[in-house]
Amino acid sequence: MKKSKFLVLLHVFSCCIVTVSFAQKDIVVSGGNATGSNGSSSYSVGQVVYTTNNGTTGTVTQGVQQPYEISEVLTAKDFSQLIKDVKVFPNPTTEVLTLSFINQNNIELDYQMFDLNGRVIMSQKNISNETTITVSSFPSAIYFLKITNKDKEVKTFKIIKK
Repeated sequence: MKKSKFLVLLHVFSCCIVTVSFAQKDIVVSGGNATGSNGSSSYSVGQVVYTTNNGTTGTVTQGVQQPYEISEVLTAKDFSQLIKDVKVFPNPTTEVLTLSFINQNNIELDYQMFDLNGRVIMSQKNISNETTITVSSFPSAIYFLKITNKDKEVKTFKIIKK
């Protein structure tokens, strides 16, 4: 009788070890396959662990729940020598944003602020090297601040309004 209890206990214990060792580490909420002209990839949404693999032709980051931050969408070669040190601070913000840059050739810059639906909620033309943007009346959300020169995108920032 003791031997059968021992075997049952050993079986339960081994099942627990196997279950834990092959358990899903993350709660994956979605996933799928993406196919393009250069190949395909499987993905899942909800992983909190990621690794980065570097190669000669690029970098692949495996895993998700990495911050989707657009701190700089475009570093236009046309503008990289003309505009330096473009910064938006503080981010996240509650009241006021400051847009600061060095405009070496006095090119005309504009900004537009978009909500997540792509609607323009604020804009200003011909901004100065240090511009203050009041966001206190906006609801707490994520916004995008796009800086342009004659409708050419210079940089786009993701703004978090608390």
